[in-house]
Amino acid sequence: MPGIGPRTASELVISIDIADFPSHDKLASYCGLAPRNRRSGTSISSVSASRRGNKRLKNLLIFSCNCLARSHGRWGDYYAECRGRGMPHGKAIKALARKRLKVIYAVMRDKTTYSA
Repeated sequence: MPGIGPRTASELVISIDIADFPSHDKLASYCGLAPRNRRSGTSISSVSASRRGNKRLKNLLIFSCNCLARSHGRWGDYYAECRGRGMPHGKAIKALARKRLKVIYAVMRDKTTYSA
């Protein structure tokens, strides 16, 4: 997978037991990439990203996305699309990391190799 080298891949495999997560949303929450919800009565609003989760995995995913944001292709286009919608750099990188985490989850769950 682009942007994931042997060290990053080994850290992901060591840190994540994919059987513990029934969906990619649960994995994103574990990694600290899921938004935090604020509840008051019957209204629920989504606010900034949670500070909970595995900080090491979150940093690993976000730092691996920094090089992809400048690339030309699927991941770079998604980053540019997020920036075009008015997202600041940090939020766009987190959105890119969350999207990549969905793909990582599918690859680990299905035990297949990545194909673009």
